[in-house]
Order: sequence, then structure tokens, then C-alpha cells
Amino acid sequence: MAASDAIAAAVPASDARARAIAFLATRHRLRLWEALPWLIAVAAFFIFPDRMLFGSQVLVMVLFALSLDLILGFAGIVSLGHAAFFGVGAYTAALIMLHWNWQEPVSGLLAAAAAAAVAGAASGWLLLRYRGLTLLVLTLATTIMLQELGNLLRDFTGGYDGLPGLTYTPLLGRFDYDLFGHVYYLYVLAVLFVLFFVVRQIVHSPFGQTLAGIRENVARMHAVGSPVHARLLTVYTISAAIAGVAGALFTQTNTYVTLGVFDFDNSAGVMVMLILGGAGRLYGAFVGAVIYMVLQDNLSKASPQYWQFAVGLMLVLTVLFARRGLLGLIEDVARSLLPGRRP
Repeated sequence: MAASDAIAAAVPASDARARAIAFLATRHRLRLWEALPWLIAVAAFFIFPDRMLFGSQVLVMVLFALSLDLILGFAGIVSLGHAAFFGVGAYTAALIMLHWNWQEPVSGLLAAAAAAAVAGAASGWLLLRYRGLTLLVLTLATTIMLQELGNLLRDFTGGYDGLPGLTYTPLLGRFDYDLFGHVYYLYVLAVLFVLFFVVRQIVHSPFGQTLAGIRENVARMHAVGSPVHARLLTVYTISAAIAGVAGALFTQTNTYVTLGVFDFDNSAGVMVMLILGGAGRLYGAFVGAVIYMVLQDNLSKASPQYWQFAVGLMLVLTVLFARRGLLGLIEDVARSLLPGRRP
């Protein structure tokens, strides 16, 4: 019997708080299968050594999807403007390098996270007072306004021409960036690994359970005295910071940035990734982002004009036959093959 199971068995039925803590301890336990995505990511480094630049972009989108999953899958905040924070992080990493000669990449990530967190807290304070369609429209409008503000300040941001030719110092002062992107890949993978386990700690904490309660029944959480708006604003700010880090990694690995990072396609694309993989499951961001990016890369080469048809068809099939995403479908299959056991 695992330690967490022993705790759960020893807790008196009348002690609701202790039972909740024991339940969280059980859910928080790492499972062996959770190593699989990371082993695949490491294996890809050796199997596809000449595709590491593309691999870096896939990992960036996994991180971006993970940031959206934190608010959509676990808190029920539906947003079509998450690209706003991705773009803020991307431009922060570029602007501090160009205007302040801040070329150290890791500290650039921290600056991008801080800038995106401020943007998330400032916008979330107002936007999170609304829900449903109103919230969808407001988040989308926020992203559009940021994009147009960037175009208005084109002398500072480069406008739609962007900011090309960015250079950064070697990673940790030792590792130069090679032509095939091996250093970039390992850099992005390390950042993703750290932030993934930060998110994992959050969603399996008591705070994460209150977010699930808000997602399921806002009125009831208000009734029990939970500070709903404060909790939502907190997780929204954290999610914005993570999206900002993803944006900064995008800038650093591509060595350029344009106002395209604020495009609606960016916000919609990351939501499609979550729908494909399965929202509210952490690893759904991995599954959805990898499938979407690989399909986009291969199908756009085969048919530059019609590749989105195939992605749309897969999305339709997922919504019709795997409403919990591909990861949810895998869980259902595992349950049918192993009755009485959870995957």
C-alpha cells in the first residue's frame, strides 16, 4: 500500500478536512506513465537531430497550451485572447534586448513573465467579472487592441514588419546556439519541465480544488464564502505569466518577433490544441500541441492552401467521438482493457 493510501485509510470519516488532505495526497502522487512524455521528448532529441528548431517550436506551443489549460480546463475561464500574454512576453524579450541591450536569455524570461503577469492582473481584474460570451468577446477585443497599439507604436515595436535579427548571449554564459537548434531545444525542454511541475503543484493543491469548485458551480462557491474573483484573478495572472514565458521562448528561439504573435489564429490555434488533446488533464496540452504542430508542418508542405481542412476534420471527429479529447479517449480505452483500475 502506498503512503498516501495508508493516510487515506487512517483518516476518520468525520474529519472532512483531513480526508480532503489525504485525497489530495493520493491525487498528487506521481505515476509511472507520467514519465512517458518526457522520455519521448528526450528520445526525439536523438532521433531527429536535424529537426530541433521545429521541435523547439512544438515545445513552446506545449507550454502555451499548458498555460491556457490552467484557466480553461481547471478554472473554467474561457478565453479567445490568450495570445495577448504570449505577445506581451514575446515583445518584452525582444524590446529589452534591443533598447536596453539585455541579451541574457534566462533573465529575459523572468522579465517577460513579469510583464505578462502585470498585463494579466490588470486586464483580469476587470474581465473576470464577466463570464460566457461576454468574456469571450472582451478577451478577444483586448488582444486586438494590443496588436493595434503595437502597430501604432511602430517606431518602438517595428509594426507589422516586426523586430528581426535579435541576438542573445550563450545560454548560461557557456552554451552557444548551433545551426540545428540543439541548445534551444534543451533550453525550452528544461523550462517546460520546471513550469509543468509548477502547474501540477497548483492544480493538485487545495487552491486548485477551489478552482475546480468554481468551474463546476460559481454560485455555490460564493455561497460558502470562497473569494471567487480573487482566486480567478490569481490563476489568471499565473497563466498569463506562463504564456509570457512561452512568448519569450518563441522570440529567443526564432531570433525575431512580429505583431503576428497577437493574431486571432494564435489564440484559436492553442484552444484547438487543447480540444484535441483534452482540457483539464495537464498532459492533454502535450498530446494536442504535438499532433496539431506535426499535422500543420506536414500537411502545409503537401497542400499549402488546404492543410487546415485536415486539421478541421480531425477537430470535428474529436468533438463528435472523443469529447474529452484524445487523452480522454485513451483513458476510456485503458479502463475498458483494465476494468476496476484507473490509468
